[in-house]
Parts: sequence; structure tokens; C-alpha cells
Amino acid sequence: MKKLLLLHFLSLLFTCVRAQATREISSPDGTIRLVAYMNDQLRYSVYFKNRLILSPSEIDMALSDGKKLSNGLSRPQFAERSVNETIISPVPEKRIRIPDRYKELKITLRNGFAVIFRVYDDGVAYRIATLLPGDMTVRSETAAFRFPANHPVYFPEVAPPSNMDIYHTSFEEPYTIKPLEHIHSKNLLFSPVLVAPKDSPKIGITESDLEDYPGMFLSGNAEKALFGHFAPYPAEETETKELYSTRYVSKRADFLAKTKGTRAFPWRVLIIAPEDKDLPGNDLVYRLASPSRVADISWVRPGKATDEWIITSNIFNVPFKSGINTATYKYYIDFAKRFGFERIMMDAGWSDNNDLFKINPDIDMDEIMAYAKSKGVGVSMWTLALTLDKQLEPALEQFSKWGVDFIMTDFINRDDQKAVQFFYKIAEACARHKIMLMFHGAFKPAGFNRTFPHAIAREAVLGSEYNMWSAKATPEHNVLLAFIRMLGGPLDYEPGMLNNATPKGFHAMPENVMSLTTRTQQLAMFLVYESPIQFFAGNPSQGMNEPAFMELLGSIPTVWDTTRILDARLGDYVVTARKKGTEWYIGALNDSTARELAIPLDFLPAGNYQATICEDGVNADRYPADYRLSEALLTPGDNLKIRMAPGGGYLVRLRRQ
Repeated sequence: MKKLLLLHFLSLLFTCVRAQATREISSPDGTIRLVAYMNDQLRYSVYFKNRLILSPSEIDMALSDGKKLSNGLSRPQFAERSVNETIISPVPEKRIRIPDRYKELKITLRNGFAVIFRVYDDGVAYRIATLLPGDMTVRSETAAFRFPANHPVYFPEVAPPSNMDIYHTSFEEPYTIKPLEHIHSKNLLFSPVLVAPKDSPKIGITESDLEDYPGMFLSGNAEKALFGHFAPYPAEETETKELYSTRYVSKRADFLAKTKGTRAFPWRVLIIAPEDKDLPGNDLVYRLASPSRVADISWVRPGKATDEWIITSNIFNVPFKSGINTATYKYYIDFAKRFGFERIMMDAGWSDNNDLFKINPDIDMDEIMAYAKSKGVGVSMWTLALTLDKQLEPALEQFSKWGVDFIMTDFINRDDQKAVQFFYKIAEACARHKIMLMFHGAFKPAGFNRTFPHAIAREAVLGSEYNMWSAKATPEHNVLLAFIRMLGGPLDYEPGMLNNATPKGFHAMPENVMSLTTRTQQLAMFLVYESPIQFFAGNPSQGMNEPAFMELLGSIPTVWDTTRILDARLGDYVVTARKKGTEWYIGALNDSTARELAIPLDFLPAGNYQATICEDGVNADRYPADYRLSEALLTPGDNLKIRMAPGGGYLVRLRRQ
């Protein structure tokens, strides 16, 4: 009897210890379950409909003074909460009203660390938090993502620069597809990346709310796993002296960040997509980001703009010599006015790159600004990040005097702690001056656009400019962007190339730049890709010769009341519908295989809709600039017949009658 009682007591004790060492929470709809384990290390696993999709994966952080998250796992405290709110997006690249529903588990440790888990209906996220006195130095962070099988992974990989360390990159690379076990420690991937099981949900890995800390790269170790990898802190920096000068890290420290002892670190995000079409419309990164720090954003004006850099101002049928000069910019202003664009961009060359006050002698800035004002068109300015940093306040004051409401800054090419701090510095300064902002040569937004709604978008994408010197902007690449890159936030692809070629006829040719897509795919990018400021980077002289096409392009909004992904298959095609006011637009991008789709319109409110359709022409497979504009009357009972050529696209504007 005593032996039985002892066994019963030991069983109860084991059950109690096990309960204390394990906690789980589920998504509001119950489909996703996260289990946290606290033994020798803190680990977590994720289940979808009770099927393991993330194997137990480690979380840890070590400080330079010897403190370590995993050393405080005994006797943790647990707190849970449920949230069901709605975020109102002030600059809605996807939708105005964003449901924010999740369950949260906070594990507070006795050594000053905590870990917060959130489980949503479309993903999970966690972040480390600390409550320590004074400042601290983070030596390392462990962020493991272990999987139960050797799944394929879609990822962009850093190409090591020849004269700097591997942490310098413009974050502009094509996607590679490899099994997890083929990814090694020497492979440095930047997020978002997509793990793509064949028989379970696809999982996007990225981060959100990145502040005062390096961004997360990923690498492997020839296992079924990916691991967070972070650029060490810049111990020494050196400036290059070239056309586009940058500040690069010439020596790195043996730690990641010096920061406040009491803070929350970036969210590590797993976006879970049961269907391919769940990826392009996902906004989990935005939901996880810190709310806006700009009280009044009434001065933020999204819209479309021109940009002359890709075609190097090579306009024609004009009575003046084209180039970076006053007459050319006035021509761009006339073009913007004609087709309903809100502003033009004065890209690199309007000033000395290294001195924003040394204006190109061929430019009369006062004349350009006065002319733009008379036409009701805004003017935006490109800047070199290094120069803007040095001349920040006087430059912003000068921009304000000129009436400039939007600037781009370029060539940061890093995401270590100091680089991330630079983004916050510039955004805060631009907010004070009520100037919108876009970063090029930059990492993905990671929710920055929620915290600073005037920081409209980022580049962080291999886009149209690559047609100038490569064949990398393929139709397959363009389609993948909607599934992978857009998980990280809005992007600046700069579509609108009006010279279009087949793979057989394509060649990289500066000044007369062509795309590896049909004309209609270039048009549909303005709808499918998200950016509250969309740049038309094609040749306006060609556009002037095709007014009906340009009027349709000019009508496309850049912010939206709501978004629906109607159909999609990873890497093959995507069909997106967006609504603004009473109008709907539907756009599609296709890979290199011709296809036909039938899309039900039953999501539309009852009524008749006047449709303006732009589709690939019958000869677009050989002459990709071939397109057909037509009108039709459609109802919610109709199926939309979408026919796309190789590298093709489709766009329709629906106006309720």
C-alpha cells in the first residue's frame, strides 16, 4: 500500500512539474496552437489543425555581462490575454479597417527577461523583452526555426560584396528555391523567406517592429532548420568616395547592440498560409508594429509620381535637348498633369550627390517649382543617404521652402543597429517638417510604415531598374514578389516600362529600357504591388502617344478601402481585387506560361458595372507590347475571363452604374 501511495505521489509530482514546464495557447479560431517548453532551454512548437508544422525551436538571448535568458527558466510567471480590436490604417496600402485578433502568452522570468507569444488566425509571433536597470549590451540572440520535414524554401540570398563584409547589401536579389537541408551557414538570407511544404500550410518568416537593433538575416546548417543571424555592431565606419558614396562598416564589434535595459525587442514572425492566396493579402507584420508616432498626418498625400532615372530622361518628340534640365522636368510636370499623377520625382543628378545645395547648373529650381505649382503638381527630390545625414536640417528646411512634400533617400545598404537608428532619425526629422519619405537601398519595412505613416514605402526589391543591366526581373520573379516580399510591407518596384520584349528578344539596354513582360503586366503591377506612392518609370513620350492606356493607368488609386485575393498559385499567377470608394480594380500577374482563368465576380455588391479592360493582345506572346482595351457591362453573376500571355497580365476597372 505504501509503495502504491509513493508511486501515486511521484506521478502527481511529475504531472505538476510537466505542467509547470509547458504552456500552450491557441488562435482565436482554434486552428493554430503554440506550445512553449521550459526545461534546459526555452523552446516552442507550432501546430496547424493538430499537425506539427514547426518543431521545438530555441529562443535565447545573451548579454555581454553574462546574463542569459535561458538561465532564468525556473519558476516563471505566466499571464494570458485575448485581444479583439480593429486597427484603422491612416495610409491603407491594403485596407482601412484591419481586424486585430489574437491570444497572448507572456512568460516572465526571474532574471529580468520575458518572452511574449501571440497566436493569430494567420500566424504566430514572439518577442523577447527585458526589465533591467540602465543600459545593456546584447552579445547574441538565438532564433531557431526547426521544421519536421525537408521542405522547399524560397529565399533571396546576400551576394557578398567585393570590397565590404557580407552584411552590406541593397536587399535586392532574385529568389532561389532549395530544400532546407541544402542551406548552409555560409548562405546569408534576408527576409521575408517562404518555407513551402507540399501538404501543409506555407510559412513566411520575417520580423516586425525593428527598432534600435540589427535586422534578422537567416542561415542554415544543412539541417531541417533556419537560424536568425544578425550583423554585429559597427565598431568603425568608413566613407567611400564615389558617385554614390556610402558609409560602410570597416570593423565590427563582438556584440549586436548597445541599448536600454528595459525594452521590447523585434517580433519574430511566422505567417501561416493554408492556401497560396492567403499570402499576398496578409498584413500580420503591420498589426505587430508599434502604433503611429505622428499625431497629425493630414499632410500625408499618397498618389502616383513619375521618375526619370531608369530611362535616363531619354524623352523624344520635343523641341529641346532632353536631360537633367529645366525643360525636361517641365515636360514631366505636363505629363503628370495630363494623366492625373500627383507629383514628379527629381531623381539623382538634380544636385551634386555629395552636396544638396550645389544645384545642377542646367536646372532653374525656382522656375520648376513655380511651374509645378501653377499646374497643381507636386515635386519630390532624391537624396543620397550619406549626404542627407550630414545636411539634414538645412536640407529639409530648403525642401519645405520649395514646397517639396516627399523625398527619397538612397544607398544605406545595411541593417545593423546604427543603420536602423538612421531610419528612425530621418523619419522623425521628416515628420517635424511634414515631408513624406521613401528609403531605397534599404531593408524591408518590418512595420515601420505603421509607426511612421509618412514613411510611405521601401525599395528592398529587385525591380524595374534591373532591366537596365540584367535579365533578372523575370515574370516568375515578379509573381513571387506578391507572395513573399509583400509580406514585409509595401515595396517600390517602379513599373510602367512601355518597351516590352520576349526572352528571345530581350537585352539589357540603358536609355531604351525594356521589360521581360507584356505591357499589360507592367500596368497590372500598379494594382498588385502595394505602395501608397507608385512610380511610373516608363518613357512619358511613349505614354503621350497612347493616351487611353495612360488614362487607365492614371486612374489606379494607390491606397485602398479593402483588398481581396481572388486566386493565386505560388510563383505561377496572382489575381488581386481592390476597392476604393465605389470602384473596384482587378489585376493579375502571370509567369512565363500562357493561361486562362475564370474568376467569379460574386464578391461584388449587387448592381451593374461598367468595365474598362486592358488585356494581353492576341500577338503578345511574340510582341509583348500588344494589348487590347475594351469596354463591357458586368454583374456579380458573371465570371471574369482572364487570358494572359507568357509574362502577361490583366487589369479591369469596374465602375458601378
